[in-house]
Amino acid sequence: AQSENVLGYFVHVERIPNNCSNSPNRIFLKDREILVNLSMAYYRVNISAYNEAGESPPAIYTVPQFYEGDLPGQIHVKSQRTNAVVTWTPEYNPKCFVVDWGTGKEDMHMTIVSTANGNFTLDHFQPYKLYKIVLHASDVCQCESFIRHEKTFGVTHFYSVEGVPRTGPANVTILNVAKHSALVKWTKIAAEDSLGFLQGYRISYTDSSRKKSPTVTLNSSTTSYYLTGLKEKTTYRVQISGFTSAGEGPLTLSQPFSTPKYGTVEPLCISITQHES
Repeated sequence: AQSENVLGYFVHVERIPNNCSNSPNRIFLKDREILVNLSMAYYRVNISAYNEAGESPPAIYTVPQFYEGDLPGQIHVKSQRTNAVVTWTPEYNPKCFVVDWGTGKEDMHMTIVSTANGNFTLDHFQPYKLYKIVLHASDVCQCESFIRHEKTFGVTHFYSVEGVPRTGPANVTILNVAKHSALVKWTKIAAEDSLGFLQGYRISYTDSSRKKSPTVTLNSSTTSYYLTGLKEKTTYRVQISGFTSAGEGPLTLSQPFSTPKYGTVEPLCISITQHES
């Protein structure tokens, strides 16, 4: 319907997940703006317009994931293979906690924990998968919409069992090759390929005589490294791997590169001013 014929809007804010069978009533609006206070759970917003002829199909919007860095609550997870014991220290004593956990928006579970002692057990976790736990405090504990009541206490991520990365870093390139140095750059290992919390990278290089350099260990946020102490007019190949607490993954090999015999010559700009005698 065209905007001049619209009589109003229906807005339905849907919590993901929501184990409650009773869906909250839709919000009726005359304006095209609404302010809602949401926790850090996943949400889907359905908006439809209506006029005298009826209601339009809904426009569906998924609320983006919130930034988690400002949460004061600390959640601790102790893995027991397929189970996990979750503990925390509440800032205050709400009537209950609402817990979301899963591998992502399409695979989240929800439970209401009425105990106030700050611990409970989750089960049926699969190895080598990154899980997210979101803990909300709420003073309303019956099964209904928690949109107006819950306040997010903390967020954490964990693996029930960590594995080694199944791949090395991608797109290994060699740049700025000089007589005794070269810059190595790569793309970080994706979370779904790390199979555990990526702790860092190990990088080394081998020359044409198969002499291998000492291995350098870098943190997981590093995606470049300057090789120094190279020999002139020599062919090298770089090896990079990622590692987790479970061990080191496979090596990624770069294309061979060769250092020049002479150093790079920088252009020199000379300005000459002529003075009249």
